[in-house]
Amino acid sequence: MSLTLFNPFEDLIFDEHFCFLSGVLTTERISVFPQWLMDQFKFGDEKIEMMDKTKSYKYSDLELPCSPEVKKAFTNLDLKIQAAYEKGFEGMESLDQELLFQWTGRMVYGLLYYEMLYERDRLLRQGEEFALSAHLRERFGRFHLMLQSIIEPVSFVGQKPWSIVVFPLKYSADIFSYRDDAINLMFSFGVNGFGFIACLQDNGLIGEKEKELLDKMAGHVLHPIQFEELYARFHYSDYILQYKPEYKIENQEDGITIEALPIEILENRPIFGFWDEDIFAQLLSNYWSVYGIEREDILKFQKPPLSFLENPYSKDFIIPESIDLPF
Repeated sequence: MSLTLFNPFEDLIFDEHFCFLSGVLTTERISVFPQWLMDQFKFGDEKIEMMDKTKSYKYSDLELPCSPEVKKAFTNLDLKIQAAYEKGFEGMESLDQELLFQWTGRMVYGLLYYEMLYERDRLLRQGEEFALSAHLRERFGRFHLMLQSIIEPVSFVGQKPWSIVVFPLKYSADIFSYRDDAINLMFSFGVNGFGFIACLQDNGLIGEKEKELLDKMAGHVLHPIQFEELYARFHYSDYILQYKPEYKIENQEDGITIEALPIEILENRPIFGFWDEDIFAQLLSNYWSVYGIEREDILKFQKPPLSFLENPYSKDFIIPESIDLPF
């Protein structure tokens, strides 16, 4: 007999009376963003917008219904991450990536949960039915299954479903940089000492695509503008990924194993589509706006695109200390 676990995307169950992860009836709640993180960087009272920009919440008001078991599991995980955080880059790098997946996944799923609630309520007010495409139901359902590994016998074997990279990063003290794309299950996090980027369901394809650059970065402490460019590269790569990640999921009585399957590449269809420098420059300019860098500065006539990661001619990694910009 196989193990049966809760999947809210089967019947689109997003209700404050049911634990977001296990589905059991509950009155407990847990914050989407770890309390220690909000306290450390004092962003609990700041606002975060939903995707359509018409609704916003305070970070501290974002909470998920959860069972005592789930709350305890994430509380213990928070303690492990906080202890690693206090050791800086070395502490974070030493963590098992599955822990980073679960910790990051709680925040990304929490934002996804609120997007589902908002869209459901918006449609109800208009007298319309809330629905998701079969593709999104499957994708989000699998992500939810993977996140249940924190409380259930769900394990990962072989190729992991994610790309997670951790690297040294220099920021001014008390600055916290965070970006997410809940629909595409992406997340970036940067503070003074380290940063990490997580693509939570790409089957490692984007990390492999950027391996050459990541190898060049080894041993260097990134400048923040390099961190933003790296995340932009991961984000755009996810956009042009032409194959849906597939999994081998084996469900036995004693647990579930998940293995990311290799891509079966079709003729004339590479893993990643065409890299459009114009589109990428527009995306990158959004991340670089704090430096006053616009799309027109990135793309100039008869010049290669501006980069702070690689010399456009030699492809050598740009030494962070040579970048004369604030951090």
